[in-house]
Order: sequence, then structure tokens, then C-alpha cells
Amino acid sequence: MTQHKRPKPLIGITSDLMIRHERPTAFSTMTYAEAVRKAGGIPIVLPPVPGNAEQLIHELDAFIFSGGDDPVMEPFGQPTHEAAVHVLPARQQFETELLQALSEHPLKPVLGICLGMQMMGLIAAGEFNQHLPDTHPSHADHWERPHEITSIDPGRLGSGSVYSKHRQAMATPGSLRVLATAHDGVIEAIDDPSRPFYIGVQWHPERTDTPAVGQKLFDDLISATM
Repeated sequence: MTQHKRPKPLIGITSDLMIRHERPTAFSTMTYAEAVRKAGGIPIVLPPVPGNAEQLIHELDAFIFSGGDDPVMEPFGQPTHEAAVHVLPARQQFETELLQALSEHPLKPVLGICLGMQMMGLIAAGEFNQHLPDTHPSHADHWERPHEITSIDPGRLGSGSVYSKHRQAMATPGSLRVLATAHDGVIEAIDDPSRPFYIGVQWHPERTDTPAVGQKLFDDLISATM
């Protein structure tokens, strides 16, 4: 696993980006930081400034790719759906660069949440469902409602009730593995079983009450840095 001499590991959390008073503004909801603190780590919020991926990987012990708006799909070879709410370009560029750089550091623990999981899947050449209402009559179950997910590997990830808020999802995982699904077949988690901790979840564990699919993900991320 990742080696460090700090008493508590430093966990990089990607920030969201919005235009506020005509200026790009990076921000992060405190639920991510609180989950990291509770797990025993020190949260470090990362503004989306491209060009520093290798130094960030060297300085930080693990990464959380947080939730956000919808990815722009043209860089992945297809037009963006008209219903998409676009993530701002600087954020997508930064997270693409960071995920690609992390592929050269397979021991570095990574947790992707919602958009973060989708970016992991897209970087792995997975196929993407840009609008669940077009394909799944049950799409409302995934929008601010608790629902059950089932893991295929209980040693890696638990099963239980989760909180999610998304209208897009991975259709195939690319070079990654489907780790969990919902009742309607929507892919809920992906991972790389060859890496100590490289897991993406479609739900929000920082807002999920079931410990096995909530806080435990952050606990396991911290444990993977030891």
C-alpha cells in the first residue's frame, strides 16, 4: 500500500466548479470532508487546476473524485445529450488528467463518487448511458430516493440501501469490473480488482445512512493508505 510518515493521511478531494459573480469558483460540500475526518484522514480540497497531477499524486495519500454535473462526451467520442447539465470544462480536464496519471500509480487509493465513478468508467473506455429516462422506466428510483444495491464481491464492498441522485450511468465498465448493480440492472459500482483500492460508486456514500455502503467506504479508503 501507499507508504507515508504522517500521523494522518492526506486525502485529496476534487472540488466542483461554478460561475459565481461572473468568476469561476471552486467549492466542495462539507459532507466529503466530514466523512474523511471521521475515517481518520485529513481532507484536502483540490481546485481544478490542470498541470499538477504528478506532484499531487506524490504529495497526497489517496484521492476522492466527488460528485457533480454531467460529463461532456465529445472527448469520449460521442455527442453530449441535449438534456445534460454540463460540468465546466476546467473540472473535466483536471479530473481526466489526474485519473490518467493515477493509472501509472496503481497502489494509490482512489474512490470515485457519482460523477467521479462516471469519469473513472469513461477513462476506462466504458460505454455511457447519458439519460436514464430514455432507457429505464425506473429512472426516478435513482433521483434523491433510497434504493438497494447488491455487490458481487462482499469482501470488497457491502450491499444495502443507498442515497443517489443521477440521471446518467455507466452502461458497460470498459476495462474495469462491475462491482454492484441496482434492482433494474443499473451499474452502481465499478472497480479494478488488480489494484488495492480503486472503486467507483454511483451513489453518495457521504449521504448514505447504511454504514456498509456509506462511511465504511471512507474507512476502507483510509485503511488502504496504511
